Amino acid sequence: MLWVIVILLAVVALVVVTVIGLYNRFVRLRNRVDNAWAQIEVQLKRRWDLIPNLVETVKGYAAHERGTFEAVTNARAAAQQARTPAESAQAEGILGQALGRLFAVAEAYPELQADENFRQLQSELSETENRIAVSRQVYNDSVLTYNNGIQTFPGVVLAGPFGFTARDFFETEDAQREPPQVSFTPGAPAS
Repeated sequence: MLWVIVILLAVVALVVVTVIGLYNRFVRLRNRVDNAWAQIEVQLKRRWDLIPNLVETVKGYAAHERGTFEAVTNARAAAQQARTPAESAQAEGILGQALGRLFAVAEAYPELQADENFRQLQSELSETENRIAVSRQVYNDSVLTYNNGIQTFPGVVLAGPFGFTARDFFETEDAQREPPQVSFTPGAPAS
């Protein structure tokens, strides 16, 4: 009879240790996702801080391109207001398209292309875009690991009761995957 109690206690202890281990694993994975998101936000903030300087530099050469400047400014403001990965992905896609139009405007001004300040800002923005891409990849990898952990057995049994829910990936929408169309022909629509 004593060996039955010992075996029963061992099984209960094993279950408790397994539950504690899974819970701690979920917490570590969730924290990794949160950290990866924070890294994206750091790079996005850097991008947002560069944009006004870039716009002002281009404005000095192309003052009549007011619509482009407003589009970039509005897209930047919308990107800063985004709170979830899905909202951020959509807003950042729109901002990227607006920046593409800004650079297309800049290409029409050779003296702007020769401006050292503009070239430096353009280089910093390009470097930041690369950092954002890496940060997004790390975030999506972290989300994949976390989601797999809470959606596979035995995690799926314990994740819900402990409040662990799936996270969204940072994905672009199909419309954002297309390059922006820019036209300098009067009356032609620019997207």
